[in-house]
Amino acid sequence: MTLFIEQCLNGLQFGLLLFLLAAGLTLVFGIMDLVNLAHGSLYMLGAYFAATFAAWTGSFVIGAVLAIIATLLVGMALEVIAMRRLYGRDHLDHVLGTFGLILFFDEAVRLIWGPGGLSLPVPAWLNRSIEILPGVQYSAYRFAIIIVTLAVAAFLYILVMRTRVGMLIRAGASNREMVGALGVNINLLYTLVFGLGAALAGLAGMIQAPILTVQIGMGENILILAFVITVIGGIGSIRGAFVAALLVGFIDTLGRAFFPQILVELLGRQAGSTAAPALSSMLIYILMAVILIVKPQGLFSANSR
Repeated sequence: MTLFIEQCLNGLQFGLLLFLLAAGLTLVFGIMDLVNLAHGSLYMLGAYFAATFAAWTGSFVIGAVLAIIATLLVGMALEVIAMRRLYGRDHLDHVLGTFGLILFFDEAVRLIWGPGGLSLPVPAWLNRSIEILPGVQYSAYRFAIIIVTLAVAAFLYILVMRTRVGMLIRAGASNREMVGALGVNINLLYTLVFGLGAALAGLAGMIQAPILTVQIGMGENILILAFVITVIGGIGSIRGAFVAALLVGFIDTLGRAFFPQILVELLGRQAGSTAAPALSSMLIYILMAVILIVKPQGLFSANSR
């Protein structure tokens, strides 16, 4: 029972981490109609910035804040310099253009930080276990991730649904030409939204940096999961991204922890052990296929943010 609770918490933590990445992706796609394959590169930059700034300042918290700000500024500059050239063009142009940005950022990181990976140590006050429930110990750092990401999710909800900026974001997603005709600076809105998406990706990379090695290309595999979440939740829906991220986090974590044991019981040790790794990694894609069969537009529409 203790193992199951711990894995559920791990699934929640992983799902919320994926939400940070998918929320920025779905904001950009829903509002700008832009397929941004370079979103994973911003995740990677957030991790590199955090490791660098934390080493320079000697403070994990200050390094994290500076990393988020730096990724925000990089994202805004990227929108002004490169992304504006892709608006209104075919999605294939988006894919080719942003794939080129992946190669650019990978080589830029190699040039600045070198080919070797970096590490971001967890501060002593988070590098311990806390008692979540009687007899259940859990990593203080992972629990802090859950708290921070829930706070960010609440902030995004308030921003999008309860503020004037959020009203403009929702209006821009529905009819950007009309919003521009009403006197809204649509270029500035796009820059701010893209910067927000970049900051969310950088925050996700910073959070993951102490768990995984900070290395070139680290954002490419997790970007696939972010796209899966965007499709499952409904393109352009923040609420959908949140629900889908939790589903993917729980299914992926619990599936990898317990599905191999179930297969061994059903198929025998040899066959179960052989099939388990492949089938465990397929669970989220099976989930996506089932949801798209039932609801081809995803769990939520863009208008139900």
